[in-house]
Amino acid sequence: MVNKNIFSLAHAAYIRERDTKGNIRMATVVIMPRQGQSVESCIITAFNKKVGDTVDVGEVLFSYETDKSSFDEPAPVAGKILAVWREEGDDVPCLENVLAIGEDGEDVSAFAPKGEEEAETATAPEATPEVKAEAAPAATAESTEAPAATVGVGSISPRARLLAEKTNADLLKAVPTGPNGRIIERDVQKLVDMGLTVSPAAKDAYTEAKAGSGINGRVTLSDLSAASAAAEESAAPAPVAEFEDVKLPNIRKVIAKSMHASLSNMAQLTLNTSFDATEIMELRASLKSGAEKLGLANITLNDMVLFAVSRVILNHKALNAHYLGDTMRYFNNVNLGIAVDTERGLMVPTVFAAEKLSLNDLSRAAKSVIKDAQSGTINPDLLKGASFTVTNLGSLGIESFTPVINPPQTGILGVTTITRRVKEEDGEDVTYPAMGLSLTFDHRALDGAPAAKFLKELCFALENFDLLLTK
Repeated sequence: MVNKNIFSLAHAAYIRERDTKGNIRMATVVIMPRQGQSVESCIITAFNKKVGDTVDVGEVLFSYETDKSSFDEPAPVAGKILAVWREEGDDVPCLENVLAIGEDGEDVSAFAPKGEEEAETATAPEATPEVKAEAAPAATAESTEAPAATVGVGSISPRARLLAEKTNADLLKAVPTGPNGRIIERDVQKLVDMGLTVSPAAKDAYTEAKAGSGINGRVTLSDLSAASAAAEESAAPAPVAEFEDVKLPNIRKVIAKSMHASLSNMAQLTLNTSFDATEIMELRASLKSGAEKLGLANITLNDMVLFAVSRVILNHKALNAHYLGDTMRYFNNVNLGIAVDTERGLMVPTVFAAEKLSLNDLSRAAKSVIKDAQSGTINPDLLKGASFTVTNLGSLGIESFTPVINPPQTGILGVTTITRRVKEEDGEDVTYPAMGLSLTFDHRALDGAPAAKFLKELCFALENFDLLLTK
């Protein structure tokens, strides 16, 4: 009797069993990790390994993504890929088995997810890695040459290939129902039942599915000759496509849904102003020259804006809040969302309790979540829970824009580039560096005057940043 035990780990489960000699063997089942408490499933975006491949510890087995982050799954042990139960594009529930690693001869079929009995596996003699159309000749008692009927055919199981050899089934008309588009035995049997076969004489030249004129629609050599002549007469350059349809990635679907809901369901209004950035620019220059000597972070102008927002917004609780229909949720801490442009799309990681952090600590925290978001490795739990968001397009030269609120938040602050403006001092016109601010707020949650007061206080804090640091 086989004795099996599963030991759950972070990303893998170990399967122990005794072989016929009583020796303990061990295989490893790799599961879909849970990235954050709110994540229920992940989509496999790419497999780097297939059944039969050998792997070392740390080699990437497959890549997967949540709605906003992407990850690589490393091999927890060295060995051979014995089975793969999922394929690219599958939406796999967290903690479900994905593949197994072990040694030849280990049976892991009992650990296949429900409904995955036809998955690729290397646990039985017939279940070898994929056999492609151009594969080397198969060594069987009945045939010493590669079956001509598989030319132009994709992946096919050994049992299906043998059945096709015996029956001369027309594999080019097969509809694969196995994992990863693989032709399996039942697909070939269906061809035989429908009378879809190819004559032995036509096998070598049969590379493209055609209707047959033989008995029961059998493809004959004369069918191929006629089709070849017709193809030569009608041969023409392939037309160039006028457009390309590309399926939207999950993150773009999430962004689209959120932004549409924001603009459809909210009463959004944007106020624009600017402030004299002279003081924060001088402080930035001073910190930049002495930061390394003092062990400080590379504090940027954006960090200073985040710091000022985290202090000022506490006096304006309607903006540090969520609008929940008939309820307002006011936050005691400032959970500051930071809009980040990534290769996969817009992400908004959160720095929690930002009002409790020093300027240096806030700068480090902001850079950390921004880096993780851009690399696609951020914990999904850090992509929610913000009470207010700041988005900065200043580095792109934008002078004014209308940011869109991330519901259910009640406001979002847009930061723009620095421009030279003119103001009067002692009866003379002087220029100064002006940084623009655009506040979009939900008019259902607060009115224009309270929103304007927040902007006014924020501008004063930024123009007198030294005073803000002493509070």
